[in-house]
Parts: sequence; C-alpha cells; structure tokens
Amino acid sequence: MALRKENILIVDDDIDILELLQRHLQSMEYHTFKAISVKEALFILKDTFIDLLITDIQMPEVDGLQLLKFTNEHYPEIPKLVVTGYPSVDGALEVIQSGATDYLSKPFTKDELRQGIEKAFAQGARRKKQKPISQRSHCNTYADMVGESEAFGAVVNIIDRVKDNKATVIVKGESGTGKELVARAIHYSGKFSRAPFIAVNCGAIPENLQEAELFGYKKGAFTGANENRNGFFQAAEGGTLFLDEIGTASLAVQTKLLRALQEKEITKVGSQKAEKVDIRIIAATNADLLEDIKKKTFREDLYYRLTVVEINVPPLRERKSDIPLLVEKFLRKYGVEYKDRLLRISPEAFKVLQRYNWPGNIRELENIIQRTVIMSDGLIEVNDLPDFLKFEIDFPEEDFLPLREMEKEYVRRVLIHTQGNKTKAAEMLQIDRKTLRDKLS
Repeated sequence: MALRKENILIVDDDIDILELLQRHLQSMEYHTFKAISVKEALFILKDTFIDLLITDIQMPEVDGLQLLKFTNEHYPEIPKLVVTGYPSVDGALEVIQSGATDYLSKPFTKDELRQGIEKAFAQGARRKKQKPISQRSHCNTYADMVGESEAFGAVVNIIDRVKDNKATVIVKGESGTGKELVARAIHYSGKFSRAPFIAVNCGAIPENLQEAELFGYKKGAFTGANENRNGFFQAAEGGTLFLDEIGTASLAVQTKLLRALQEKEITKVGSQKAEKVDIRIIAATNADLLEDIKKKTFREDLYYRLTVVEINVPPLRERKSDIPLLVEKFLRKYGVEYKDRLLRISPEAFKVLQRYNWPGNIRELENIIQRTVIMSDGLIEVNDLPDFLKFEIDFPEEDFLPLREMEKEYVRRVLIHTQGNKTKAAEMLQIDRKTLRDKLS
C-alpha cells in the first residue's frame, strides 16, 4: 500500500494509544513518527519534516501544552491536534489558545480521528492565507519618537515644558530606551532648533582626553597639541550639548563641568583665561548616580546641578502598548531602505514581539526588525523571527537524557507492554529480531 506524502508525529506516553493511532493512520495511508515524551518529540521535530502533530496533554515531566506552545512558535506552519482523556471546558479552551485546531476525547473512533485530521489540515491551509495585521492610518509622534502609552505621554509632557528654555536636563533610563532621541526632541522641537546640537558619548572618550575634547586646548598644552583647538562646548555655542553616559566622566572633568554650569564659562586645557559659553546641557545616564556618589566616583554637587529637570524614560517592557507603533515605524524605515516597499507582519509574529520583555529595549526591537526585514521575502512570519524570542520548554537540567538512553527506555517500555515477547516487540518497534537483540545486548 502506497503511503501519502504527509508525515504525522504522534506523541503519547501510553504505548497502547501510540499503537492504536499508528494503526489508524497507516490505514489512512499516512506515514507516522512516534514519540513517548515531549523530549523525544523535539528530536523528531528538529530533524524531520512534519505535516501534522497529534499529541496527548497529560504526560509526565513536560506536558503536551508546552509542546503545543513550542511548536506553535518554532514550527507555526504545522497544524496541531490534541487527544486527551481529561476533557473539560477550561482544558479545551487552553488547548485551543495554545495553538491546537481541535481536540479529541479518549476513547475516540477511527472516523472521529479522520475528521479531526481533515479539520486540522484544512485549518492549517487557511492560516497560511490569513491576512496580516492592518497598517495604522496614523500614529502618535513627537519629533522622531512614537508612542501612545501613558508613560510616553509623561515624557512628552516634560519635553514640552523645557524645550523653549535652557534649563539643565538629565535623562535617565536603561540602555536602548531612546535617551538621545529625548534630547534631540527637546532641542529640535523648541525655539533653539536652528542652533547646533552636539552629541558626545563620554564613555567613548579615553579619560586622559576628556578635558581636551570637551573644553578644547591651547597649542603646546600637551604632547601632540600642535595648534589651538576648540572643544565640544564651543561647537555647541547657542545650542545644546548632549553628554551621554555622564557617569563615566572623570572627577577632573566633573569639576570643570560644575564650573561650566555654575559660572557659564569654561577654560581650555593649557589656558588661564576663562571663556563665556551660552549653551544648554542635557546629560544622560543608565547608571545609578546616587550609588556612584556613595562610592565617591561622582560629585554630589554636580549631580544636583544636572538634575534641574529630570526625565525618566521607561523601559519598553513598561510601555508595551507602544510596540505596534514602533514596529510599524521600523517596518516602514527598513522596508523602504532594503526592499523599496512597505513590509507587513503577521498577527502571530506580532504576538511574539509583544510578549517578549525586551531587555535591550527599543534599540533591540529596532535591530530585530531591521534584521528580519533583510532576511524576509515579504510578509514577516513567526519563522522569520529569531528563535530566542519564541516559546521555549524549560527542562530541569537533570532530566536531559542522551538519545541512546531515551531509546533504551523506549525499548524497555515496549518489552514490558509485550510481557517480554521479543518477536512482538520487534514488530512494534518496526525492526527485526537481530536488531532488537543487538540493542538489548
């Protein structure tokens, strides 16, 4: 009898059910793969093209729901059917929410199984044709920032209050939250937008060069100073100087920054003459400056000079309602740049993005969208996303078994089932008696 091309993986810790399912499926001309645990199923999924997953829910160690969730995100194209001996309304709802097309209650007939398989294949075909999430006709923007969350609104409200004056501002937030975007929004949204905006990453300047780079130097001030040179303070005259990673500034530089804020003047390295400066300073940090003050690595008086106005930029995990707007922004940006068209994202892929907690914040989200756009051929699906975003099954470390040990356990259970009848066991394992003897030895 010729088998169909469809491969069906059946997962159940009950060998009787596995054998029953295999017989039914083979009579329907399907090719089957069997697994007695979720671990074994993962090995098969990784190395075999599977067209349909049929799994039990109640299994030891790791249950079928976790297998459904894992398959739904790592192999979203595979339709899934559940067989269970513990049907309930809540259980059925959880099964469907985990990605299964339907579930069968044990015991079930061959016809019920056939109908469930046909329904699963039909629904899988429909999902492939499912339309992506609709594009929004508008978004809430401020300068180059987008968002609609309450946290985003709170940041915008402060920006509006400080954009037209030169009060010193400190922007706090985790790495990747968009602190420089906040600084640029303050500058370019206000009445000083035509003046320079100079961004300086203090952490990227070697400590011995920080003073010279920020304040400038006179010819002969140090080896290699062959001419007079202005620093970033002079370059930002009339506008905004953005000092990122301010916590990395040396104590010597902190002392000169304090004088610049107090007296509105700076002194070049190697000069005795103070020069007036008219600039607004916006500092940013992802460090705990109060802790640095306790460690005496940051000046307390400078800290309070910098925090005339404080803006706390929330991490992305605390403003997840902004993710749709951010994803759309980056899809538009990189779709046009790399594909000369706007790209869209499927609802399933979008749900994965919304669930993730984004330790790298907006920068991490942008990088992933950029990479996904480059690698995608059109509509962005779950398969296009990095694996670490998708659902993972968390096995206890001691539960991992070598493949050989898993095979040994399976053979042992089959022999128990056949009450030691090696001929029958070899038939069930689909191997000859000699191969079985070799495995037993």
